[in-house]
Amino acid sequence: MEELISRRETLRKGLATASWLALMPDWALPAMAEDASDVPFTDIPNTFNPNNPNSTARLLDIRKIDGPITPKDQFFGTQHFNKPEIDGEKYRLKFTGLVHKQAEYSLSDLRAMKSTEIINGYECSGNSPRAMEGLCSNGRFTGVRLSSILKQLTIDPRAREAVFLGTDRGPLDIVFRQQTYKLEQQFGRSMTLENALKPDVMVAYALNGEPLTRDQGFPARLIVPGWYGVANVKWLAEVHLQEDRYLGNFQARWYRTLRGVGGTGEDADPETQWIESEVTRMHPKSVIARVRKTAGAHSILGFVLNDGTPLKSVEVQIDGGAWQPATLDKSNSRYSWKLFTYRWEGATPGEHTLVSRVTDANGVMQPEAAALKRKKTFLEDNGQFPRKVMIS
Repeated sequence: MEELISRRETLRKGLATASWLALMPDWALPAMAEDASDVPFTDIPNTFNPNNPNSTARLLDIRKIDGPITPKDQFFGTQHFNKPEIDGEKYRLKFTGLVHKQAEYSLSDLRAMKSTEIINGYECSGNSPRAMEGLCSNGRFTGVRLSSILKQLTIDPRAREAVFLGTDRGPLDIVFRQQTYKLEQQFGRSMTLENALKPDVMVAYALNGEPLTRDQGFPARLIVPGWYGVANVKWLAEVHLQEDRYLGNFQARWYRTLRGVGGTGEDADPETQWIESEVTRMHPKSVIARVRKTAGAHSILGFVLNDGTPLKSVEVQIDGGAWQPATLDKSNSRYSWKLFTYRWEGATPGEHTLVSRVTDANGVMQPEAAALKRKKTFLEDNGQFPRKVMIS
């Protein structure tokens, strides 16, 4: 079943924002429970500031998650260059390269096309405990299927790669052997044409029923469900089809994972082979976000991020004990983050360590943090994240 739905289907199925919120499960609205209160985490650094004005990144304070959808004013964001101010009236999205009919579309043109919606949860590939897992969010995006636009332009059979270029740009050091060049660069990412034509990839112009803000990529951005945030190019300026691989800086150099396979994993071990891979689809990750005290027990609330593969289980462990099954929320969808809860009974006063893990339908289990030591780069950190709470 496709995750994308038309606006007419959205209305017909009663998923308009007002009705949809009314259908949320009770746990997703913890503020509604008068007898509930948050239990403080003791692992939050004193320096943690989700809205640090001196940072290029805006973090989601996951302790405030209270439902499936992240409010627009809390949505995480980061960028490498500037945040361009674009006149929506003058904006044009270009389609160039190996298409028989090159074209430009205004924002009005995009809005006039058949629209689709998708609930999409994703994270920056640099998200980790260092950011208190705050480089992630989940929202309802509205836009146009990329495949619909490309097919009406007629794709040249030689095309193999789709390149997505943002309006954002700036100076960057490019290293080639022993030479370093400081060059003006435009942000760009690519994927195979096969991936670009999948029905869930879209050019989005709205989030949670409202136009994108400047921070969120206004006037239009790419949404690639199941992929890390870097693939979801903001301030989208051009879609270029070509035959050869794209070797832009953020494709070929920055967003790579270096992992040791075989041997001991030590740098000098000749039996260890170092494998490079590019950052694309999200690896399965679960995070405990809140702990709430309710009548007679505590509720552990968390979320899962992954590439859309169905889940087999989410489990919670307390103080190194047995793994216990958590309950996945019924509002979860294929590409949304997957909310889960666990009822913790008999909690004793003092500090406790809580951790979660997810296993998908293919048997891929979220690893312990120690299992990622063979990875030299910090990207794609999906290790288990033990949380510490104080029960009074």
